Amino acid sequence: MSILVQKFGGSSVATPEKILAAAQRAVSAKRAGHQVVVVVSARGHKTDELIELAREITDTPPAREMDMLLSTGEQESVALMAMAVQKLGEQSISLTGAQIGIVTDSTYTKARIRSISTVRMRKALEAGKIVIAAGFQGVDDDFNITTLGRGGSDTTAVALAAVLKASVCEIYTDVEGVFTTDPRLVKDARKIPHIAYDDLLELASLGAGVMHSRSIEFAKKYRVPVLVRPAYSDGEGTLIAPEGNEASVVTGAALANDEVRVSLWDIPDRPGVMNLIFTQMSQRKIPIDMVVQNVGAKGLANVSFTVPQDELAETLTAAQQAVEQLGAGSVQHGTNLAKVSVVGSGMQTHTGVAAQMFSSLAEAGVNIGMITTSDIKISVLVDRNQAQTALAAVHRGFDLHREQPALPPVGVTQLDDDDESDRARDERARDVVSRLANMEDIVVSEVQFDRDQALVTLRNLPDVPGVAAVVFAENAEAGVMVDMIVQNVGRSGHSHISFTVPRETLERSLAATRQAIVQWPDVELSHERDIAKLSVRGIGLRTHTGVGEKMFRALSDASINVRMISTSEVCISTVIELDRGDEAHRCLVAAFGLDPGVSSSTVDCT
Repeated sequence: MSILVQKFGGSSVATPEKILAAAQRAVSAKRAGHQVVVVVSARGHKTDELIELAREITDTPPAREMDMLLSTGEQESVALMAMAVQKLGEQSISLTGAQIGIVTDSTYTKARIRSISTVRMRKALEAGKIVIAAGFQGVDDDFNITTLGRGGSDTTAVALAAVLKASVCEIYTDVEGVFTTDPRLVKDARKIPHIAYDDLLELASLGAGVMHSRSIEFAKKYRVPVLVRPAYSDGEGTLIAPEGNEASVVTGAALANDEVRVSLWDIPDRPGVMNLIFTQMSQRKIPIDMVVQNVGAKGLANVSFTVPQDELAETLTAAQQAVEQLGAGSVQHGTNLAKVSVVGSGMQTHTGVAAQMFSSLAEAGVNIGMITTSDIKISVLVDRNQAQTALAAVHRGFDLHREQPALPPVGVTQLDDDDESDRARDERARDVVSRLANMEDIVVSEVQFDRDQALVTLRNLPDVPGVAAVVFAENAEAGVMVDMIVQNVGRSGHSHISFTVPRETLERSLAATRQAIVQWPDVELSHERDIAKLSVRGIGLRTHTGVGEKMFRALSDASINVRMISTSEVCISTVIELDRGDEAHRCLVAAFGLDPGVSSSTVDCT
């Protein structure tokens, strides 16, 4: 008998009528022949009410006591849901996180799951009961109640589906599924019938709010099919699975409105600089994004990155400490900014994606402040007052408003069996996960070494809309596949762009780029024919801040200088000198404890 996990969010259990409707879904699934586990959040605005109540007592409530308080919201919900199921004629049992056996670390308010016992749940399921599980909570080794932080009930649901080997985890929500972008911001946004884990991981981290990235990390690690469905109708929803719609180059677009930029100007261009910066951020658990390091000139470099608005003060303190330790440089920051991103696994095999994005923004009159890319995403930083215009422009530019193919059967794995590299990578990841000491340990599956790229750099570009569009449109027209792209804004109102291309297409790229910049005589064009690109791949790399720290510490210890960086949820890439490439690859493999022949491992970088 297959196991089905159903999760209902706060809006889906806000009233007695909604609780009974959710209970009816669980009862129907049970009578259809499934064993059913239901995970529920606190009702409606209950969590917010509890937080406000605590603030009426004290401005600084202890984190342990906040977890004790907030956990009561889910306990109320599970008891009411169990009553509703029994009223409908089925047996049920409500269980807190502790009663289930969800063991976490002791990081109050944002604990990570270490292990989950299945004994009590399986005993209840075998007895014919529907298990009603409290989301968002667990206990540490000393039986202190802990909560999992934002998106905690989603994380609980997918984690239970993983340990129970459920056939599917259904997430019931107040929307039809996962959309190409936020339909509240772009009216012609469309529901995505099926999406790859990696694509949704990126969208979740970049601002899409349907599911939190931690729950998708669980789904990818443990190969859990997740179906996001509307709680108010019988809509098919969105299937989240290993692969998405291969016909779509771009899957979706996202907007994060709370971004701030922190820049370190005129810092030494030498080994160890990025290690120092990432260490400062990692010690404070600050998840940095859009990391842009310009190719150095005259022994100096500029580094910029974005962080959430509420992390600004702590980030500025860390950045200032880094500059003081370097003995040179200054710290600047910019606010009133937003990050607009497009994501799609199809980018890896199609030219012109960057050109299309930048052209769409140029036509809308949107200026780009920063650019960073990975193999499946492009992110730009824009003024916040142009954010919605920018989002709508790229959404329409990639035809995301058009209908997509229908939903495939749940549980179908779309991995191409003829692609040996994909199959081998998938098997390595499964082997790594099978050896995890703790369920939420970071997974680093391999270090990739690309020795066949070249670097093109443009300095003193005018900081006006359309510049990047012209540069990359010319490269796309020449059939050049552009890989890593970074853009940073200089102090003088000019911008600098660097990008990598396959070495065999370097001359074509240079010719196309010269044609693009002929209208700007002050632009400096340079290139490096021989570079190496090293990529650490895994799951949840950006949210586990210690991965970057470990990567750049290893390069620093080997006195290897970092030239460019790009970061994402599944990959951190860097450009270095080619003649240090083999050495750098060996030191990264060793740093992450990987088998050189297999290149897979786990690492404690929490």
